[in-house]
Amino acid sequence: METGEPGQGRRVVAALLGGAVGLVVLGAVFVVLPGVVVDHDLAGASVAAQDRLKAVNDVRTTLLQVVGGLVVLFGAYATWRQLRVSQDGLRATQEGYVTDRFSRAVDQLGSDKLDVRIGGLHALWRIAEQSGRDREAIISIQAAYLRTHLPWPPTGRPQSPSADVPINDIAPLETRAADAQVALTALGVLCRDREQSWVNLSVTDLRRADCDGLWFPEVNFDRTCMEAAGFYHANLTQASLVSVNLRHTDLTTAILRRARCVLADLRGAKLVETDLRDADFTETDLREANLRKADARGAVLRRADLRLADLRGTDLSTADLAEARLTGALASGRTRWPEGFDPTAAGVVATDDPGPEPSPLLQPPGMTWQAPPLRSAP
Repeated sequence: METGEPGQGRRVVAALLGGAVGLVVLGAVFVVLPGVVVDHDLAGASVAAQDRLKAVNDVRTTLLQVVGGLVVLFGAYATWRQLRVSQDGLRATQEGYVTDRFSRAVDQLGSDKLDVRIGGLHALWRIAEQSGRDREAIISIQAAYLRTHLPWPPTGRPQSPSADVPINDIAPLETRAADAQVALTALGVLCRDREQSWVNLSVTDLRRADCDGLWFPEVNFDRTCMEAAGFYHANLTQASLVSVNLRHTDLTTAILRRARCVLADLRGAKLVETDLRDADFTETDLREANLRKADARGAVLRRADLRLADLRGTDLSTADLAEARLTGALASGRTRWPEGFDPTAAGVVATDDPGPEPSPLLQPPGMTWQAPPLRSAP
């Protein structure tokens, strides 16, 4: 206490001296300065005392307005500075809160309990929607979670049936690995607005996954197994699908524009009204695939196997069909072929147009859907 009193006394004296100096300055400004200004303007001219007093008061009024304006400006500046300091403090607090939530959510992913892992995935999803700075990191975490928890070929985990199990004996992904389905759904939502160019989901077991309406542009699915998965109205623009298993996959009205599907297996896949423009299907197996009314302009189908495929109403007008196999493929009067291409010589079977497509609401749900046997199984 004794050491603090001298310092406190000095501050009081300094405040008093500052106040006295301020009063002296104000007195000089409002008492002396107006008279000096008026005498300078008169330049020695003789005027009545009443007129001189009025001129001095006018100067004082002007000075008072100037001082009042400066006080208002200073107050506004001080308020702005205080607001900035408050905003910076609030932002720092929020970032600390987000960091804490992020850390706790990541810790939950390593839990042995399914519901805890699902809670952690949902927490990361929400953080990504609220914090643009963390979005890319969370997208990478979701993708890594899928690759490590569902590798292809399966590693013997309970949620991953062996690779030789018939697809109709495998439960949908949301049933056998609910946490993986949550991660996949979150990824398909967050990828709609992202900055990084590629997301890696290669060599992953996504059999019977539900990806309806999700966005996976520029996602790497190379060597992934997505047999009987649902990609209805999904966006796979410029996705890499090299050597993927897409047998019996529902890609109705999906977007595969400029996708790279080289050496892929799409036997029995459903690509009704799908956007396949400029996609690369070189040496892809499309036997028994349903491509009715698909837009395949500019698609590369070199050495592709389209035997027994349904091409009724398909637009292949500018597609590359060099060395493609089309024996037994169905076509109608609405099928558009490249200029000079002879479908009859290629073994295409002409038949009636199927008419309007049934509503997707009338299709069996993914939980009960059974893949029909392939006539073209090797």
